[in-house]
Amino acid sequence: MRKYRIRGGNRISGVLRVGGGKNAALPILAATLLAEGESIIHNCPDIADIRFSVEILRHLGCRVNFEENTLNVNATNITNAKLPTDLVCKMRSSILFMGALLGRCREVEIASPGGCQIGARPIDLHISGFQKMGVSITENGDLMHAKSPSLTGAWIYLRDVSVGATENLLLAAVLAEGETVLVNAAREPEIVDLAKFLISMGANIRGAGTSTLKIMGVKRLQAATHRIMPDRIVTGTYLLAAAMTRGDLTLTHVNPYDISAVTAQLRTMGCQITEHPAQIRLHAPHRLTAIPHLITEAHPGFPTDMQAPFVAALATAKGTSVVEERIFEARAAHATELNRMGARIILAADNRVFVIKGREKLYGTSVNSHDLRGGAAMVLAALAAEGETIVHDPGYIARGYDDIAGALCAVGGDVGEVNLS
Repeated sequence: MRKYRIRGGNRISGVLRVGGGKNAALPILAATLLAEGESIIHNCPDIADIRFSVEILRHLGCRVNFEENTLNVNATNITNAKLPTDLVCKMRSSILFMGALLGRCREVEIASPGGCQIGARPIDLHISGFQKMGVSITENGDLMHAKSPSLTGAWIYLRDVSVGATENLLLAAVLAEGETVLVNAAREPEIVDLAKFLISMGANIRGAGTSTLKIMGVKRLQAATHRIMPDRIVTGTYLLAAAMTRGDLTLTHVNPYDISAVTAQLRTMGCQITEHPAQIRLHAPHRLTAIPHLITEAHPGFPTDMQAPFVAALATAKGTSVVEERIFEARAAHATELNRMGARIILAADNRVFVIKGREKLYGTSVNSHDLRGGAAMVLAALAAEGETIVHDPGYIARGYDDIAGALCAVGGDVGEVNLS
Protein backbone atom coordinates (compact mmCIF):
# COMPACT_ATOMS: atom_id res chain seq x y z
CA MET A 1 0.00 0.00 0.00
CA ARG A 2 1.05 3.57 -0.63
CA LYS A 3 2.20 5.56 2.37
CA TYR A 4 3.75 8.96 3.00
CA ARG A 5 7.36 9.09 4.13
CA ILE A 6 8.08 12.51 5.65
CA ARG A 7 11.41 13.74 6.91
CA GLY A 8 10.86 16.61 9.29
CA GLY A 9 12.89 19.69 10.10
CA ASN A 10 12.61 21.70 6.88
CA ARG A 11 11.02 25.11 6.86
CA ILE A 12 7.94 25.51 4.68
CA SER A 13 8.64 28.69 2.74
CA GLY A 14 7.82 29.99 -0.72
CA VAL A 15 4.68 30.52 -2.78
CA LEU A 16 1.77 28.11 -3.30
CA ARG A 17 -1.40 28.42 -5.31
CA VAL A 18 -4.54 27.09 -3.59
CA GLY A 19 -7.07 25.23 -5.72
CA GLY A 20 -10.83 24.95 -5.59
CA GLY A 21 -12.70 23.89 -2.49
CA LYS A 22 -13.79 20.27 -2.00
CA ASN A 23 -16.78 21.24 0.11
CA ALA A 24 -17.90 23.76 -2.51
CA ALA A 25 -17.35 21.55 -5.54
CA LEU A 26 -19.26 18.49 -4.32
CA PRO A 27 -22.73 20.11 -3.98
CA ILE A 28 -22.17 22.04 -7.20
CA LEU A 29 -21.47 18.79 -9.08
CA ALA A 30 -24.75 17.45 -7.73
CA ALA A 31 -26.44 20.67 -8.89
CA THR A 32 -25.40 20.07 -12.51
CA LEU A 33 -28.12 17.38 -12.59
CA LEU A 34 -30.81 20.04 -12.33
CA ALA A 35 -30.58 21.23 -15.95
CA GLU A 36 -30.31 19.80 -19.43
CA GLY A 37 -27.25 20.82 -21.43
CA GLU A 38 -23.59 21.12 -20.51
CA SER A 39 -22.38 22.88 -17.38
CA ILE A 40 -18.71 23.86 -17.13
CA ILE A 41 -17.09 23.89 -13.70
CA HIS A 42 -13.65 25.52 -13.46
CA ASN A 43 -11.11 25.28 -10.62
CA CYS A 44 -12.33 21.84 -9.56
CA PRO A 45 -9.83 20.00 -7.32
CA ASP A 46 -8.52 16.67 -8.61
CA ILE A 47 -9.23 14.67 -5.46
CA ALA A 48 -10.75 11.29 -4.72
CA ASP A 49 -14.17 12.61 -3.69
CA ILE A 50 -14.50 14.50 -6.98
CA ARG A 51 -13.61 11.33 -8.88
CA PHE A 52 -16.29 9.45 -6.93
CA SER A 53 -18.82 12.17 -7.85
CA VAL A 54 -17.84 11.96 -11.51
CA GLU A 55 -18.51 8.21 -11.49
CA ILE A 56 -21.90 8.80 -9.88
CA LEU A 57 -22.81 11.37 -12.54
CA ARG A 58 -21.82 8.94 -15.30
CA HIS A 59 -23.84 6.17 -13.67
CA LEU A 60 -26.89 8.44 -13.76
CA GLY A 61 -26.45 9.04 -17.50
CA CYS A 62 -24.36 12.22 -17.65
CA ARG A 63 -21.52 12.70 -20.09
CA VAL A 64 -18.56 13.98 -18.08
CA ASN A 65 -15.09 15.15 -19.07
CA PHE A 66 -12.51 16.14 -16.43
CA GLU A 67 -9.27 17.74 -17.60
CA GLU A 68 -6.90 20.26 -15.98
CA ASN A 69 -9.28 21.08 -13.13
CA THR A 70 -12.21 21.78 -15.45
CA LEU A 71 -15.29 19.57 -15.45
CA ASN A 72 -17.76 19.47 -18.33
CA VAL A 73 -21.03 17.82 -17.27
CA ASN A 74 -23.77 17.22 -19.81
CA ALA A 75 -26.89 16.19 -17.88
CA THR A 76 -29.32 16.23 -20.79
CA ASN A 77 -30.19 12.56 -20.55
CA ILE A 78 -30.66 11.31 -16.98
CA THR A 79 -31.24 7.59 -17.45
CA ASN A 80 -31.15 6.44 -13.84
CA ALA A 81 -32.34 7.76 -10.48
CA LYS A 82 -30.75 4.93 -8.50
CA LEU A 83 -27.40 5.86 -6.99
CA PRO A 84 -24.63 3.21 -7.09
CA THR A 85 -24.26 1.77 -3.59
CA ASP A 86 -20.52 1.06 -3.90
CA LEU A 87 -19.77 4.74 -4.54
CA VAL A 88 -22.36 6.13 -2.13
CA CYS A 89 -20.80 4.14 0.71
CA LYS A 90 -17.42 5.79 0.09
CA MET A 91 -18.51 9.40 0.35
CA ARG A 92 -20.78 11.16 2.82
CA SER A 93 -21.61 14.01 0.45
CA SER A 94 -23.26 11.57 -1.98
CA ILE A 95 -26.44 12.30 0.01
CA LEU A 96 -26.57 15.64 -1.87
CA PHE A 97 -27.51 13.81 -5.06
CA MET A 98 -30.80 13.05 -3.30
CA GLY A 99 -31.96 16.67 -3.36
CA ALA A 100 -30.79 17.20 -6.93
CA LEU A 101 -32.53 14.07 -8.25
CA LEU A 102 -35.74 14.89 -6.40
CA GLY A 103 -35.65 18.30 -8.05
CA ARG A 104 -34.95 16.94 -11.54
CA CYS A 105 -36.63 13.50 -11.54
CA ARG A 106 -38.94 13.69 -8.50
CA GLU A 107 -37.52 10.33 -7.44
CA VAL A 108 -34.30 8.78 -6.08
CA GLU A 109 -33.03 5.55 -4.54
CA ILE A 110 -29.96 5.77 -2.33
CA ALA A 111 -28.10 3.70 0.25
CA SER A 112 -26.85 5.06 3.57
CA PRO A 113 -23.91 7.33 2.66
CA GLY A 114 -20.40 6.64 3.95
CA GLY A 115 -17.30 8.79 4.43
CA CYS A 116 -14.97 9.51 7.35
CA GLN A 117 -15.89 8.03 10.73
CA ILE A 118 -16.01 11.24 12.78
CA GLY A 119 -19.44 10.86 14.33
CA ALA A 120 -23.03 9.85 13.69
CA ARG A 121 -23.88 12.67 11.26
CA PRO A 122 -27.55 11.66 11.01
CA ILE A 123 -29.59 12.62 7.96
CA ASP A 124 -32.88 13.07 9.81
CA LEU A 125 -32.89 16.82 9.08
CA HIS A 126 -32.64 16.04 5.36
CA ILE A 127 -35.47 13.50 5.57
CA SER A 128 -37.86 15.62 7.63
CA GLY A 129 -37.28 18.58 5.34
CA PHE A 130 -38.02 16.54 2.23
CA GLN A 131 -41.15 15.16 3.84
CA LYS A 132 -42.41 18.70 4.46
CA MET A 133 -41.97 19.28 0.71
CA GLY A 134 -44.28 16.36 -0.04
CA VAL A 135 -41.69 13.60 -0.50
CA SER A 136 -42.71 10.10 0.54
CA ILE A 137 -39.81 8.00 1.82
CA THR A 138 -39.69 4.24 2.27
CA GLU A 139 -36.82 2.12 3.51
CA ASN A 140 -35.84 -1.41 2.58
CA GLY A 141 -32.82 -2.47 4.59
CA ASP A 142 -30.02 -0.01 3.84
CA LEU A 143 -31.80 1.36 0.77
CA MET A 144 -34.01 4.43 0.88
CA HIS A 145 -36.53 5.26 -1.85
CA ALA A 146 -37.84 8.81 -2.07
CA LYS A 147 -40.55 9.98 -4.45
CA SER A 148 -42.70 13.08 -4.92
CA PRO A 149 -44.92 13.53 -7.98
CA SER A 150 -45.59 17.12 -6.84
CA LEU A 151 -42.60 18.58 -5.00
CA THR A 152 -43.90 21.67 -3.22
CA GLY A 153 -42.26 24.51 -1.31
CA ALA A 154 -42.50 24.57 2.48
CA TRP A 155 -41.47 26.47 5.59
CA ILE A 156 -38.69 24.37 7.14
CA TYR A 157 -37.00 25.02 10.47
CA LEU A 158 -33.69 23.19 10.96
CA ARG A 159 -33.41 22.48 14.68
CA ASP A 160 -29.62 22.19 14.29
CA VAL A 161 -27.43 24.15 11.91
CA SER A 162 -26.50 21.63 9.20
CA VAL A 163 -24.46 22.39 6.10
CA GLY A 164 -25.51 19.18 4.36
CA ALA A 165 -29.22 19.56 5.10
CA THR A 166 -29.17 23.20 3.99
CA GLU A 167 -27.51 22.27 0.69
CA ASN A 168 -29.72 19.23 0.05
CA LEU A 169 -32.98 21.07 0.67
CA LEU A 170 -31.77 24.01 -1.41
CA LEU A 171 -31.05 21.65 -4.33
CA ALA A 172 -34.58 20.26 -4.17
CA ALA A 173 -36.31 23.59 -3.58
CA VAL A 174 -35.06 25.42 -6.69
CA LEU A 175 -37.34 23.28 -8.93
CA ALA A 176 -40.20 22.82 -6.44
CA GLU A 177 -43.61 24.45 -6.84
CA GLY A 178 -43.92 27.63 -4.76
CA GLU A 179 -41.67 29.10 -2.09
CA THR A 180 -39.42 27.27 0.34
CA VAL A 181 -38.09 29.04 3.44
CA LEU A 182 -35.16 27.48 5.31
CA VAL A 183 -34.85 28.86 8.84
CA ASN A 184 -31.68 28.36 10.90
CA ALA A 185 -29.84 27.55 7.69
CA ALA A 186 -26.06 27.13 7.61
CA ARG A 187 -24.09 30.19 6.50
CA GLU A 188 -20.83 28.65 5.22
CA PRO A 189 -19.11 30.25 2.20
CA GLU A 190 -19.59 26.97 0.34
CA ILE A 191 -23.37 27.44 0.56
CA VAL A 192 -22.98 30.93 -0.88
CA ASP A 193 -20.94 29.43 -3.73
CA LEU A 194 -23.63 26.82 -4.40
CA ALA A 195 -26.29 29.54 -4.43
CA LYS A 196 -24.24 31.58 -6.93
CA PHE A 197 -24.08 28.62 -9.29
CA LEU A 198 -27.80 27.90 -8.94
CA ILE A 199 -28.66 31.56 -9.55
CA SER A 200 -26.52 31.51 -12.70
CA MET A 201 -28.68 28.54 -13.80
CA GLY A 202 -31.81 30.64 -13.31
CA ALA A 203 -32.77 29.82 -9.72
CA ASN A 204 -34.52 32.39 -7.51
CA ILE A 205 -32.65 32.40 -4.18
CA ARG A 206 -32.42 35.12 -1.52
CA GLY A 207 -30.48 35.17 1.74
CA ALA A 208 -27.48 32.98 0.94
CA GLY A 209 -24.91 33.51 3.69
CA THR A 210 -27.59 34.33 6.27
CA SER A 211 -29.60 32.08 8.57
CA THR A 212 -32.78 32.39 6.46
CA LEU A 213 -32.89 31.20 2.87
CA LYS A 214 -35.88 31.96 0.64
CA ILE A 215 -36.21 29.97 -2.56
CA MET A 216 -38.97 30.55 -5.09
CA GLY A 217 -39.15 27.48 -7.28
CA VAL A 218 -38.85 27.85 -11.05
CA LYS A 219 -40.07 25.49 -13.75
CA ARG A 220 -36.76 25.09 -15.54
CA LEU A 221 -33.03 25.73 -15.09
CA GLN A 222 -30.34 25.97 -17.73
CA ALA A 223 -26.76 24.72 -17.74
CA ALA A 224 -24.19 27.29 -16.61
CA THR A 225 -20.48 27.98 -16.17
CA HIS A 226 -18.98 28.50 -12.72
CA ARG A 227 -15.61 28.81 -10.99
CA ILE A 228 -15.27 26.99 -7.65
CA MET A 229 -14.25 29.15 -4.68
CA PRO A 230 -10.80 28.59 -3.06
CA ASP A 231 -10.50 25.78 -0.53
CA ARG A 232 -10.41 27.47 2.86
CA ILE A 233 -9.46 24.27 4.73
CA VAL A 234 -6.51 23.58 2.42
CA THR A 235 -5.55 27.24 2.88
CA GLY A 236 -5.57 26.85 6.66
CA THR A 237 -3.64 23.57 6.49
CA TYR A 238 -0.80 25.03 4.45
CA LEU A 239 -0.63 28.11 6.67
CA LEU A 240 -0.21 25.77 9.65
CA ALA A 241 2.57 23.89 7.84
CA ALA A 242 4.53 27.14 7.66
CA ALA A 243 3.59 28.13 11.21
CA MET A 244 4.77 24.82 12.71
CA THR A 245 8.10 24.89 10.86
CA ARG A 246 8.86 28.58 11.48
CA GLY A 247 8.53 29.22 7.78
CA ASP A 248 7.46 32.05 5.51
CA LEU A 249 4.69 31.07 3.09
CA THR A 250 2.59 33.04 0.62
CA LEU A 251 -0.66 31.52 -0.63
CA THR A 252 -2.28 32.85 -3.80
CA HIS A 253 -5.78 32.49 -5.28
CA VAL A 254 -7.34 32.51 -1.82
CA ASN A 255 -10.09 34.47 -0.08
CA PRO A 256 -8.69 35.80 3.23
CA TYR A 257 -12.14 36.78 4.51
CA ASP A 258 -13.38 33.19 4.39
CA ILE A 259 -10.71 32.01 6.84
CA SER A 260 -10.66 34.98 9.19
CA ALA A 261 -11.53 32.72 12.15
CA VAL A 262 -8.40 30.67 11.37
CA THR A 263 -6.01 33.57 10.81
CA ALA A 264 -7.23 35.22 14.01
CA GLN A 265 -6.05 32.17 15.97
CA LEU A 266 -2.76 32.04 14.07
CA ARG A 267 -2.09 35.63 15.07
CA THR A 268 -2.84 34.69 18.68
CA MET A 269 -0.21 31.96 18.35
CA GLY A 270 2.41 34.53 17.33
CA CYS A 271 2.31 34.36 13.53
CA GLN A 272 2.74 37.45 11.41
CA ILE A 273 0.06 37.55 8.72
CA THR A 274 -0.45 40.00 5.88
CA GLU A 275 -3.46 39.84 3.58
CA HIS A 276 -4.33 41.10 0.13
CA PRO A 277 -7.55 40.54 -1.88
CA ALA A 278 -6.47 37.09 -3.16
CA GLN A 279 -3.31 36.44 -1.19
CA ILE A 280 -2.13 35.62 2.34
CA ARG A 281 1.42 35.61 3.67
CA LEU A 282 2.36 33.96 6.96
CA HIS A 283 5.71 34.39 8.67
CA ALA A 284 6.47 32.48 11.87
CA PRO A 285 9.74 33.75 13.33
CA HIS A 286 9.37 32.01 16.70
CA ARG A 287 7.92 28.94 18.35
CA LEU A 288 4.14 29.04 18.48
CA THR A 289 2.32 29.99 21.68
CA ALA A 290 -0.66 28.18 23.18
CA ILE A 291 -4.33 29.11 22.79
CA PRO A 292 -6.15 29.12 26.15
CA HIS A 293 -9.51 27.89 24.80
CA LEU A 294 -10.43 27.14 21.19
CA ILE A 295 -13.99 26.02 20.34
CA THR A 296 -15.28 24.65 17.04
CA GLU A 297 -18.55 26.21 15.91
CA ALA A 298 -20.75 26.66 12.86
CA HIS A 299 -19.64 29.41 10.48
CA PRO A 300 -18.60 32.16 11.12
CA GLY A 301 -17.03 30.41 14.12
CA PHE A 302 -13.89 28.29 14.08
CA PRO A 303 -14.36 25.42 11.56
CA THR A 304 -14.44 21.85 12.81
CA ASP A 305 -12.39 20.75 9.79
CA MET A 306 -9.44 22.76 11.18
CA GLN A 307 -9.63 21.20 14.65
CA ALA A 308 -7.27 18.27 14.03
CA PRO A 309 -4.61 20.36 12.22
CA PHE A 310 -4.70 22.93 15.05
CA VAL A 311 -4.38 20.21 17.69
CA ALA A 312 -1.21 19.08 15.87
CA ALA A 313 0.12 22.64 15.84
CA LEU A 314 -0.70 23.27 19.49
CA ALA A 315 1.13 20.07 20.42
CA THR A 316 4.31 21.97 19.49
CA ALA A 317 3.30 25.32 21.05
CA LYS A 318 4.65 26.92 24.20
CA GLY A 319 2.18 26.49 27.07
CA THR A 320 -1.08 24.62 27.60
CA SER A 321 -4.03 24.81 25.22
CA VAL A 322 -7.62 23.59 25.46
CA VAL A 323 -9.52 22.70 22.29
CA GLU A 324 -13.22 21.86 22.47
CA GLU A 325 -14.95 20.00 19.61
CA ARG A 326 -18.64 20.94 19.53
CA ILE A 327 -19.65 19.76 16.04
CA PHE A 328 -18.71 16.06 15.82
CA GLU A 329 -18.61 13.68 18.75
CA ALA A 330 -15.98 11.28 17.37
CA ARG A 331 -13.29 13.55 15.98
CA ALA A 332 -10.43 12.66 18.31
CA ALA A 333 -8.48 9.71 16.85
CA HIS A 334 -5.59 11.98 15.86
CA ALA A 335 -4.79 12.66 19.54
CA THR A 336 -3.60 9.08 20.08
CA GLU A 337 -1.42 9.21 16.98
CA LEU A 338 0.11 12.55 17.98
CA ASN A 339 0.92 11.18 21.41
CA ARG A 340 2.89 8.42 19.71
CA MET A 341 5.07 11.20 18.29
CA GLY A 342 5.74 12.59 21.76
CA ALA A 343 2.81 14.98 22.12
CA ARG A 344 1.13 15.39 25.51
CA ILE A 345 -2.61 15.42 24.83
CA ILE A 346 -5.24 14.39 27.36
CA LEU A 347 -8.81 13.79 26.22
CA ALA A 348 -11.73 14.75 28.46
CA ALA A 349 -15.52 15.17 28.30
CA ASP A 350 -16.23 12.06 26.19
CA ASN A 351 -13.21 12.75 23.98
CA ARG A 352 -14.54 16.14 22.89
CA VAL A 353 -12.06 18.28 24.88
CA PHE A 354 -8.31 18.19 24.19
CA VAL A 355 -5.94 19.43 26.90
CA ILE A 356 -2.62 19.96 25.14
CA LYS A 357 0.65 20.59 26.94
CA GLY A 358 2.91 21.79 24.19
CA ARG A 359 6.33 20.26 23.61
CA GLU A 360 9.19 21.87 21.78
CA LYS A 361 9.84 18.71 19.79
CA LEU A 362 7.87 15.86 18.30
CA TYR A 363 9.59 12.74 17.01
CA GLY A 364 9.07 10.79 13.82
CA THR A 365 7.45 7.38 14.01
CA SER A 366 4.79 5.28 12.25
CA VAL A 367 1.28 6.77 12.52
CA ASN A 368 -2.14 6.19 11.00
CA SER A 369 -4.68 8.37 9.22
CA HIS A 370 -8.11 7.63 10.64
CA ASP A 371 -9.96 10.29 8.64
CA LEU A 372 -9.34 13.12 6.19
CA ARG A 373 -8.47 16.00 8.53
CA GLY A 374 -6.82 13.73 11.09
CA GLY A 375 -4.57 12.49 8.30
CA ALA A 376 -3.65 16.07 7.41
CA ALA A 377 -2.77 16.63 11.07
CA MET A 378 -0.33 13.70 10.88
CA VAL A 379 1.36 15.25 7.85
CA LEU A 380 1.71 18.59 9.65
CA ALA A 381 3.14 16.96 12.77
CA ALA A 382 5.61 15.00 10.64
CA LEU A 383 6.84 18.18 8.93
CA ALA A 384 7.68 19.67 12.33
CA ALA A 385 9.01 16.47 13.92
CA GLU A 386 12.58 15.34 14.33
CA GLY A 387 13.41 12.37 12.12
CA GLU A 388 11.28 10.34 9.73
CA THR A 389 7.56 9.66 9.94
CA ILE A 390 5.53 7.10 8.00
CA VAL A 391 1.89 8.10 7.56
CA HIS A 392 -0.34 5.14 6.75
CA ASP A 393 -3.66 5.20 4.87
CA PRO A 394 -3.02 8.37 2.83
CA GLY A 395 -6.16 7.58 0.85
CA TYR A 396 -8.14 9.50 3.45
CA ILE A 397 -5.96 12.55 2.84
CA ALA A 398 -6.35 12.22 -0.94
CA ARG A 399 -10.10 12.67 -0.48
CA GLY A 400 -9.58 16.36 0.29
CA TYR A 401 -6.07 17.45 -0.77
CA ASP A 402 -4.94 17.62 -4.39
CA ASP A 403 -1.34 16.27 -4.38
CA ILE A 404 -0.45 17.42 -0.87
CA ALA A 405 2.96 15.75 -1.17
CA GLY A 406 3.86 17.64 -4.34
CA ALA A 407 2.58 20.94 -2.95
CA LEU A 408 4.62 20.67 0.26
CA CYS A 409 7.75 19.55 -1.59
CA ALA A 410 7.46 22.65 -3.78
CA VAL A 411 7.87 24.86 -0.69
CA GLY A 412 10.62 22.98 1.12
CA GLY A 413 8.98 19.90 2.59
CA ASP A 414 10.47 16.42 2.27
CA VAL A 415 7.36 14.37 1.54
CA GLY A 416 7.22 11.28 -0.65
CA GLU A 417 4.80 8.51 -1.47
CA VAL A 418 6.33 5.07 -1.09
CA ASN A 419 5.33 1.41 -1.20
CA LEU A 420 6.10 -0.26 2.14
CA SER A 421 5.14 -3.74 3.22
